[in-house]
Amino acid sequence: MNQLLVLRLVCLVIGYAFGIFQTAYILGRSKGIDIREYGSGNAGTTNAMRILGTKAGLIVFLGDMIKSLLALLLVGFLFGKSHPEAVYLLKTWTFAGVVLGHDYPFYMNFKGGKGVAVMAGYLFGFHWSFIPVGILLFFVPYLTTKYVSLGSLLLYLGLFIQLVIEGIMGVFGVSGPLLVEIIVIQGLLTAMAWYRHRANIGRLLSGTERKTYIFKRNKEQINLK
Repeated sequence: MNQLLVLRLVCLVIGYAFGIFQTAYILGRSKGIDIREYGSGNAGTTNAMRILGTKAGLIVFLGDMIKSLLALLLVGFLFGKSHPEAVYLLKTWTFAGVVLGHDYPFYMNFKGGKGVAVMAGYLFGFHWSFIPVGILLFFVPYLTTKYVSLGSLLLYLGLFIQLVIEGIMGVFGVSGPLLVEIIVIQGLLTAMAWYRHRANIGRLLSGTERKTYIFKRNKEQINLK
């Protein structure tokens, strides 16, 4: 079997293993609740912030970001020197595994998050040029509207566009079929993120999307003894 094919599968598994560390679910359980039974029912940063408060939401965000970043750094460390020409492809497969693990953790009946907080780890672990662009793509629309979903959707779409442009420009040192594969995988992940936000998109269009606040109490926040 082709060695690079095996490495693709290995990276996918590594990513999934990191992705299933469900920070929101674990934190909720530590407080005696299943976060999926409250608010939007989503085991992610936004729902944790709305239900458990800003501190909990930030813990969830950092946990999900770090697990994604560590997975990408590990793959870069393991295969960066032996397969320099394919390291960005392997990181892409790893991130796909992280997203699948985060969104569909097997021990939670495949009901997890929406793959947004893990994108923060992708910003820092894939290529440095994604960091400033990603920060602007998320925070400008969020701080303007207080809609996390809007910032999340623009983050995924904007970084996909950046990936395509920089890939064609040769920024990643990858061309031909490997570059096409990277673009296709990230395109599918972007489409999946938008699909999982389809209810949010509907509420954004109708003007009924819920706002999420960092510095003041959200309406959905519950009181835990």
